[in-house]
Amino acid sequence: MLLFRLRRIAFCLCALMVPAAVYADPTPVVLQADSGSPQLLVDGQPYYIKGGGGDGSKADLAAAGGNTFRTWGVDDTTGLLLDEAQKHGLKVVVGIWLGHERHGFDYSDVDQVAKQFDHVRASVLKHKDHPALLAWGLGNEMEGFGDGGNAAIWSHVQACAALVKELDPHHPTITVIAEIGGQRVPAIHRLCPDIDIIGINSYGGGPSIPERYKAAGGTKPYIVTEFGPPGTWEVKRNSFDVVNELTSTQKAEIYRNVYEKLKVDPQCLGSFAFTWGFKQEATATWFGMYLPNGNKAAAVDAMTLAWSGKPASNLCPTIEPLKLSVGKVDPGGSIRVELVTSDPEGKPVNVDWQLHAEAEVYFTGGDFQQSPPQYPEAIRDASATGATLVMPDEPGKYRVYAFVDDGEGGGAMANAPILVKGEDTGPKGLSSKLPFVVYDDKPSAPNFTPSGYMGEAEAITMTPDDRGEPFAGDTNLKVTYNQGSGWGGVVWQHPPNDWGDKSGGFDLTGATKLVFHARGEKGGEVIEFGFGLLGDDKAFPDSGGNSTEVTLTTRWKQYSIDLADLDLTRIKTGFYWTLAANGNPKSFYLDAIRYE
Repeated sequence: MLLFRLRRIAFCLCALMVPAAVYADPTPVVLQADSGSPQLLVDGQPYYIKGGGGDGSKADLAAAGGNTFRTWGVDDTTGLLLDEAQKHGLKVVVGIWLGHERHGFDYSDVDQVAKQFDHVRASVLKHKDHPALLAWGLGNEMEGFGDGGNAAIWSHVQACAALVKELDPHHPTITVIAEIGGQRVPAIHRLCPDIDIIGINSYGGGPSIPERYKAAGGTKPYIVTEFGPPGTWEVKRNSFDVVNELTSTQKAEIYRNVYEKLKVDPQCLGSFAFTWGFKQEATATWFGMYLPNGNKAAAVDAMTLAWSGKPASNLCPTIEPLKLSVGKVDPGGSIRVELVTSDPEGKPVNVDWQLHAEAEVYFTGGDFQQSPPQYPEAIRDASATGATLVMPDEPGKYRVYAFVDDGEGGGAMANAPILVKGEDTGPKGLSSKLPFVVYDDKPSAPNFTPSGYMGEAEAITMTPDDRGEPFAGDTNLKVTYNQGSGWGGVVWQHPPNDWGDKSGGFDLTGATKLVFHARGEKGGEVIEFGFGLLGDDKAFPDSGGNSTEVTLTTRWKQYSIDLADLDLTRIKTGFYWTLAANGNPKSFYLDAIRYE
């Protein structure tokens, strides 16, 4: 039910061969749980977790009064993050990713489970003596979003926890679950005696966790490992099946309320506000405590006051929900949007108006989601009090954003969904314009979604990357296959997660080639790229398809797939890649994928 974070499935099995780092004596962390008021002791002193979860600035976290952050998986950056934490006086709950069944992990497969067990061993040996380590987080929502009662999963969690205690007796063990429903709490208490603390990811239910956890039979101490505004799965949809998002001002009150409700529960050892940073998940701003332009939102101010007891030195502007003249329009129709915002310190504010296509999937389980396209040409007559929108001609769902900036790093956000009426219901795919951009900084809309994971899906990570010299724009897509055996791949689909059972796709008639740009991490990576995987055995197949196999170099290179003489009237799987490990993990980069 809950969330992925940018690093959370990025563990590197090649770390098994890396010798353990050498530090001075570890900082012992003791869990005193004998009384009705358990507590953590660090260097003999009580320690209550004031945490942030996400990739945002650790210096800002410390300055706000936070003392801890968490990670979701062990990879090549873990040691650097621990060093950074030590620099800023922070502690880290180091997460060790455990495979998800929805990604293809099979807890009845001896080879997969043994390999994961070895990964846990290597991770602990490598980082157990780092002075910034607070605790080990074994898995994150690996029980899935159903009943959560798979005994094979909890037996493996127990085996991993016992191993961690054998290798590192100085730091407690945590396992993290998606809320507390079903068999989660009873299963951990019965099957995982070596799990010291239960981590709970909870959003809409955050304020009631103290009462509900006890009612579920919880006696172990707990930490709320993710909290924030209600999730998209907890919000009622409007008349055109879209969720309404709270403003940044409204969200701040939720963060404050949840923290205060948890703080007074003696069984709770602390909490992690999510996400300390920003990310595209359902919308550009749903879970972000920071805005896409880097400004903090009011949630940061709320946590600063809660953690430190002092207000932030610069308070964020306040903002009210947007008011639309109309929420549904014909293609090309106009809408007037009204905005009310102010700065508590009286500073003048600027407003950046944006129109985005709506994400086709709200619930991603935290997996990577490509940012939808924007329509800057739709914004007219914009000011700090409102704007006029001239909507695109393409029927579909959109969202208008108002981003407020106080000029000193403080921001605010409100948005509202809009429907452009009309729908293509014919046998062809949706009409489209060329070039049709599948992936870059300004993709087409609507678009294909990279939702079809194949093969050893749990070994695949795909994340936006701005550090690897993108071919064009600000980011490219980094793809990693994390193990040395098997094969994997990802398909860009429309509709998302559909393998030919639903109508959809795009009419790309007129395109003569599919162009993409790729480079390898080390060079020599052999990858198959293509489109049109669905055959006539499906109810709704691709009308055509083609592929090419290439050997990548470390430099960006343009590749293309010939579309001549192909029927492109309904392309449902618009792009894919596959690879075989052949003994080694592989990483490569993609950018500028388009039909021309």
